[in-house]
Amino acid sequence: MPAKKSRSAIFYAKNPASRAKKAKYDTEYHKTPARKKYRATLARERRRRGIMGKGGKDLSHTKNGSMRLESPAKNRARQGSGGRPKKK
Repeated sequence: MPAKKSRSAIFYAKNPASRAKKAKYDTEYHKTPARKKYRATLARERRRRGIMGKGGKDLSHTKNGSMRLESPAKNRARQGSGGRPKKK
């Protein structure tokens, strides 16, 4: 059984102009030097640990600045309902 779509996924499926606007924004956001640096630090650590390109767990930044392995579902869902950060 396929997963239920989120409200935002349903909205963007029905509104192609909004989807295009969001895609343009996301492209610009991820081109910024700060985002590139963030991705580079994750990639560097994944290479160091020998897990780059092998799927599996995400590297997650902790509040004290270190990194740890964490399931992708937990790592990517952290800013859950209302954008409130969950303790890590």
